Amino acid sequence: MATMKTKDGTKIFFKDWGSKDAQPIVFSHGWPLSADVWDPQMAFFAGQGFRTIAHDRRSHGRSDQVWDNNTMDQYADDLAELIETLDLHDAILVGHSTGGGEVTRYVGRHGTKRVAKVALIGAVPPLMLKTEANPGGQPIEAFDAIRKGTFDNRSQFFLDVTTPFYGFNRDGASVSEGLKLEFWRQGMMGGLKGQLDSIRAFSESDFHEDLAKLDRPTLVLHGDDDQIVPIGASALETVKIVKDAVLMIYKGADHGLTQTHQDRFNADLLNFIRE
Repeated sequence: MATMKTKDGTKIFFKDWGSKDAQPIVFSHGWPLSADVWDPQMAFFAGQGFRTIAHDRRSHGRSDQVWDNNTMDQYADDLAELIETLDLHDAILVGHSTGGGEVTRYVGRHGTKRVAKVALIGAVPPLMLKTEANPGGQPIEAFDAIRKGTFDNRSQFFLDVTTPFYGFNRDGASVSEGLKLEFWRQGMMGGLKGQLDSIRAFSESDFHEDLAKLDRPTLVLHGDDDQIVPIGASALETVKIVKDAVLMIYKGADHGLTQTHQDRFNADLLNFIRE
């Protein structure tokens, strides 16, 4: 088990697979999960000759559960410290959901000198919360409900949220009990305080200025039936901001498409990286 300690003393767990001399791909996970959600991608891309790295965000998974600093700025700074600690260059940054926000804020705060390409998958930018300037966002009541469900009965809520997360409530859906239990397992590894803080971080962070600084080839990939991060206020707005971004839409796909559409996603991401 590899760990690093950040400047504020927080221990961050990470995985580092494949050849250390290969081009690195750094994966950032969604809420409330951990690096484990990327295992199939890490194994696949390491087998394709890349170095694959994924970390547990602070207060998630095996990283330290901290009371303070569970913010998007701090997540981005932790990612920067990981990239600098491992001295990565020409990295491909891949972020799903909250992880997409983390990657975007990393670029906004730390630039792209160590970055070759970026992939935002079902990602939360530019802003999830509905405001006067962002009428297509979701009302604060939606995020308050997530907070209440997580606080009142986190275990049951994490099981329940897998249904819209993976589109298991759609006609003809093939429900996987294994996926539901794995989501639950990863979620329950994290700390309640940090997970509650993270709801604010992923829902209320405004990434417009960060996206404008993305000057590397960028893939924006989203399912058009994403019930967690609806495509209209996320991917379709992001590609208006990021110059020459490539938009890829999976028709009928859910939020957890890296798992429910695993083989297709791996192939599409590989093609983007090798282009």
